[in-house]
Amino acid sequence: MDTNHPLSSDQRFYSITDLQNLGLSYYRINKMVEQHLLSKMNNKMYENAAYSGDESDYALAMAYAPKGVICMMSAARYYGLTNYLPDAVDIAIERNMKVSTVPEWPRLHFWYFPQERYETGIVTGQDDGGEFRIYDIEKTVADILYYRNKIGIEETGEILKNYLSKDDRNLPVLHRYAERTGCGKILGTYLEVLL
Repeated sequence: MDTNHPLSSDQRFYSITDLQNLGLSYYRINKMVEQHLLSKMNNKMYENAAYSGDESDYALAMAYAPKGVICMMSAARYYGLTNYLPDAVDIAIERNMKVSTVPEWPRLHFWYFPQERYETGIVTGQDDGGEFRIYDIEKTVADILYYRNKIGIEETGEILKNYLSKDDRNLPVLHRYAERTGCGKILGTYLEVLL
């Protein structure tokens, strides 16, 4: 087995471009797959067998949907807005995007957002397993308000209440997102009840 390779045990996923930037040819990449140093996830991403870090459902989801953004209940859980444990990772992708390969685990639940909703409020999140794209906390709350009938009215109320109890909440930003995403009046109604 070829142990003389440039892969880091700290990095779990590599794109074709990452591997080529490390000086690996397609031939060498295929050899590393044969030697079980890499496993091919889809046409663009490979998993590093030498990875020794922590597991992260969010980082794994990003490997399958590199342009995806962690959203909805998965993002709400990340920000500590709910104790609900989703049975799938919620990922937003733009309506015209396609994901060719989906893993058995973690299960991925795709939300197809129009372009403006998709592009608004993306930040970088991090856990022990790596970095991933996620909507900021205010955008997460606005999206949940907008999709409250799919999420559940009770869960939406809990998430908004938990957001309002945070010291670092930013109500002007939340109002701006709510207006941009078409749920400004709904936010106003909830705030009247909760404040």
